[in-house]
Amino acid sequence: MKRILAIAAVLATPATAQDFSEGSEAKTWNLYAEQPARFEATVVDPLCLFTGDCPENCGDGARQLALLRTADDALVLPLKNSQPAFTGAANELQPFCGKAVEVDGLMIDDPDLNAKNIYLVQKIREVGAAEWTRANRWTKDWAEANPEAAGKGPWFRRDPRVKAEIAREGYLGLGPDADEAFIKEWFE
Repeated sequence: MKRILAIAAVLATPATAQDFSEGSEAKTWNLYAEQPARFEATVVDPLCLFTGDCPENCGDGARQLALLRTADDALVLPLKNSQPAFTGAANELQPFCGKAVEVDGLMIDDPDLNAKNIYLVQKIREVGAAEWTRANRWTKDWAEANPEAAGKGPWFRRDPRVKAEIAREGYLGLGPDADEAFIKEWFE
């Protein structure tokens, strides 16, 4: 029986992965297993798809969003936008909730990493639109939502949520007492 299941699994897997690199202008991040990928998809709320819990407007920014690829109905998980930090894909997709879009970015798809359809969106536009929108609005959205955190330096050093987490768990995640001992041992 195990042998039959193994053969069925091999037959059910496509012989070669689809290539979505044609026409892509994505810039490399030099990540292992990245490939340029440009394709059409519908912006969806994956929790809605899986559970039927479907708030209006894909949760108004409170949920992670996904791309349901038109070519093969594969669910693609955009986890990063075009900015240096691994942030913002949901912010980029939110204005396109439920719409057919074309995206250009990098796909990570590698069985050795157990990575399947992980996407780094760099540009997005509605299907048929002439102009692309660069996927770089996350820090602008963050700054609007956190005006009290204005200042110099990276956003995460000023973010109230990050500061609260550090106050509670310490820089090492082991509590403030562990931080104090570590700093004393290593830096004093």
